[in-house]
Amino acid sequence: MPVTHDSPLISAGELRQAIESGAPPVVLDVRSGEDGRSGYLAGHVPAAVYVDLQTELSGPGEPAAGRSPLPEPAALQEAMRGWGIGAGNDVVVYDNVRGLSAGRAWWVLRWAGHAAVRLLDGGLPAWAEAGGQLATEVPAPERGDVVVRPGSLPTFTAADVIALPATGVLIDAREFSRYTGETEPLDPVAGHIPGAVSLPTTANLGSDGRFLAPDDLRARFAAAGVQGSDPVVVYCGSGVTAAHEILALQVAGLEGVMYPPSWSGWISDPSRPVATGSGSA
Repeated sequence: MPVTHDSPLISAGELRQAIESGAPPVVLDVRSGEDGRSGYLAGHVPAAVYVDLQTELSGPGEPAAGRSPLPEPAALQEAMRGWGIGAGNDVVVYDNVRGLSAGRAWWVLRWAGHAAVRLLDGGLPAWAEAGGQLATEVPAPERGDVVVRPGSLPTFTAADVIALPATGVLIDAREFSRYTGETEPLDPVAGHIPGAVSLPTTANLGSDGRFLAPDDLRARFAAAGVQGSDPVVVYCGSGVTAAHEILALQVAGLEGVMYPPSWSGWISDPSRPVATGSGSA
């Protein structure tokens, strides 16, 4: 999709131009899973630094914080400086599968106060399609001086979420079968938060793995009750897919707020209600 100057996305062609400029961005490879690092070592965008989603973009925490708690600010600042991020640096994040883990990096860095971050639309496949070369050399970036300001993006608590359906829209970004409770591969309780509507983030992408056009995304969100005036809060299983949904909202010209503990944090308290089935109630 075409991107605008204030879009959270950057195209592969734009990234190539930026890398070849006199002020290249800091590029972060956020491939996750068992093959994440090995895939990075086999070939990555030149000068890209590998970032581990679970150890660097998440932190330790109590069950109430969910499966992927927000990282501790001091640890995140140390990691970001090690990636070469300074206060004035543009940052581009990417992965190789639908942008889900890169979306988490985009949101966490913005939550930490670094607004100049964009996601490579279409990820590594788009880079290859555009003729971008792959490198195997592991860079040693000059240490940055970024200062983390946690809370630079708003978040919701469980108490906020309970009150939300009467005043706004609560979006469940997981796959529909997890929302209904038909399947639950990761968490001990299946279902969804009462009042939430199902809007799997994967449907925000086209068959080419790129985000839909802003008008198409706005229509999709409008069909779920998002009008742009009431609060919109997003959750998923652990706060990863929800970040991707919030990015899609921004592409559409809308704003979303995350409930970071998400479903895994919600069910840590057995007194909280759980709904199943295809309805939002």
